[in-house]
Amino acid sequence: MTPTSLFESEADGALVRVVLERGIDSPEGLTYRAPKSIGAVQVGDRVEAPLGRHDRRATGYVVEVNVEADIDVSRIKPLRRLTGLRLPISLIRLSRWMSGYYCCPLGMALSAMAPGAVKHGVGRRRIAVLTRTGKRPVEKLPKQTGAAWDAIVALPDEEFPIEPRELALRISAPTLGPINRLVKLGLLERGEREIVRTASDEPVGETPSLVTLTEAQRAVIDSITADLGQFASHLLYGVTGSGKTEVYIRVLEQVIARGECAIVLVPEISLTPQTVARFVGRFREVGVAVLHSGLTASQRHQHWMRIASGEARIAIGARSALFAPFDEAMGSKLGLIIVDEEHDSAYKQEDVPRHHARDVALKRAQLEGATVLLGSATPSLESWRNAMEGRYRLHELTERVGGAKLPAVRIVDLADELREDATNATRLAMLGPTLRRSLRSTLDAGGQSILLLNRRGWASYICCPDHRCGWTLTCDECDVTMVYHRSRELPIGGVVRCHHCLAERKLPGQCPVCARRVTTFGAGTQRVEEELTHLFPEVAAAGEMLRIDGDTMRSAKDYFEALGAFADGKVRVLLGTQMIAKGLDFPGVELVGVINADTAINLPDFRAAERTFQLVSQVAGRAGRSTRAGRVIVQTFNPDHPSITLAAKHDYKTFAREELAVRERSQLPPVTRMARIVVRHEHYENAMKIARGIATALEAVRAHRSSLRVRGPMPCPISRIGGRHRIAIELIAPDVGTIQAALTALRNQGLAKSDATTAVDVDPIALL
Repeated sequence: MTPTSLFESEADGALVRVVLERGIDSPEGLTYRAPKSIGAVQVGDRVEAPLGRHDRRATGYVVEVNVEADIDVSRIKPLRRLTGLRLPISLIRLSRWMSGYYCCPLGMALSAMAPGAVKHGVGRRRIAVLTRTGKRPVEKLPKQTGAAWDAIVALPDEEFPIEPRELALRISAPTLGPINRLVKLGLLERGEREIVRTASDEPVGETPSLVTLTEAQRAVIDSITADLGQFASHLLYGVTGSGKTEVYIRVLEQVIARGECAIVLVPEISLTPQTVARFVGRFREVGVAVLHSGLTASQRHQHWMRIASGEARIAIGARSALFAPFDEAMGSKLGLIIVDEEHDSAYKQEDVPRHHARDVALKRAQLEGATVLLGSATPSLESWRNAMEGRYRLHELTERVGGAKLPAVRIVDLADELREDATNATRLAMLGPTLRRSLRSTLDAGGQSILLLNRRGWASYICCPDHRCGWTLTCDECDVTMVYHRSRELPIGGVVRCHHCLAERKLPGQCPVCARRVTTFGAGTQRVEEELTHLFPEVAAAGEMLRIDGDTMRSAKDYFEALGAFADGKVRVLLGTQMIAKGLDFPGVELVGVINADTAINLPDFRAAERTFQLVSQVAGRAGRSTRAGRVIVQTFNPDHPSITLAAKHDYKTFAREELAVRERSQLPPVTRMARIVVRHEHYENAMKIARGIATALEAVRAHRSSLRVRGPMPCPISRIGGRHRIAIELIAPDVGTIQAALTALRNQGLAKSDATTAVDVDPIALL
């Protein structure tokens, strides 16, 4: 029944609280009436509601039903409709925690719980289906119809409802005629069902192989499975190639046997193909859904619905898979969350809500009584410290499976390399003589190689060659240098791009100040690719060389095809950025070359050494994963830096101990807790004025919490992006309670809104 007036009578439906998917910092939500005409409304329902004087359409989630009226009931507006999407109550609770902890509006946290494709119903269709009515024929059926009926009766109940053509195939009926006659006789009944159609919906799995567990693996599995059925946190520290994935699979088998469900998180889309293939191969019968940004919109919708309906009991994917809609009320209890490569920065969300998937996974598991398993060959210092202090149970796999050995790592001083080979032809080469010789011998022996340079483009620095002039090409909207990219469409020259605001223009031919020809420095993967083509023309001509970075890989299909070609041996040299550094398992890789290990080591960020150690260790671990020995060549201008020397020794424990001691002396995370507030404005004076107001308010907090330290206001290392000046304030305290108290005080004063002007980042992992 359609209401005759927007303001219906009080008796027509209960009052509910709705939190709108907007940046309104109102955790209580707005009160609406749920008219009987739209159906029963429950907590978690996504609804459409009128908002404001002109009743604009707004969407939000019901967070409470049967509430007391907080205003005149005659002014309470009715909801327009149910959208058909419902979140489990557990995700509503998780959203509330995220809103409080990460200092963001509850509506924005709720909005992150479901993909946009699900909200917009992409691929949703209504189809005709048939069900058995339970009636029996009252007279003898014609021969063909009778045969069809006998076959339909023999089908199990779970086959229904079923599409007519699918039913015809199941009973081997040549046409739909017999089925249509059974409908007319009342033996079958037509109905409708909503489905999500997509071009491809079934992930490819590999054939399960018989794996013999090592004693170390078996001990880890036994220890973790003993905690199933309750909240517990486990950290699995295992060297590369030690069989962590097999541990995940065996623990998952126990979870499925208990009748529970699981989430498996991987940090990068490039890690997904191999991981999905292994898990689908083992768990196809219980259903594996894939959730990551590389899917089409209809695929994301379909996989999400497979989880919500209980069809899939395992969800695998990147960060967003954490919010897979397993619902205990619907018989899909979440029993386990696995976070693979838990150290990876890709788990940190850059936009509101600025959460870390690893930490939110721990909270979701706590709320739902599930077990968490974090795994890495180079754990984050946060997780390692938690394990050392007993908050996580630590498990170690110190040896590779199958007799493989960790590769020998050779550190090469690039300064020495330049002195050894300083001809005009090679002094600017990115591959020094040691790496060139190793790559040649590997290719001649039929082996494969991975080369890492964590920098895209051709050159990252364009300037005037005359130091007296001093001109440098910077972005007009950002305080950063632009990056030169060679372009096939522009054979002469190329384009320069800003990797922050994505501005682009042609490479200038000369300095605008003194008219000298410009010079480019700071090589990226594009330049290395060209150098490799000159050094190994036969490999390039045969199509056996491939570059993987953000410029060449535009979709999930590109990643999957590229990695598939490398796995099949069609590609022998794989050059790329950090996306090829972790998680990939290719037994044919005999050589790994780190072209420049210094790309992150000198960044103005206290985590620079940790990231360098992790990157070098992870990419080194791609070599020697078979019985043949692997080699790793690390080129660097800092051959004595601890993050490089200890990575070369595969000595994570020493690195962690020494780096934690540095953090202790500096009173920096994870020894302390941190939050960062960045004020952004087109005018520097306005940005600084707002930031000073925040700093002043924090001084009042410090009067009651003396352990709080406030740094700033100060310009960020990248002081302007997209035409907006950036001023940072850092909050540091010995415990999270002090940080939360300070942010709550700011929030109550309207100074920490997480809006377009003010960004609040709790537990930041990057300070640029």
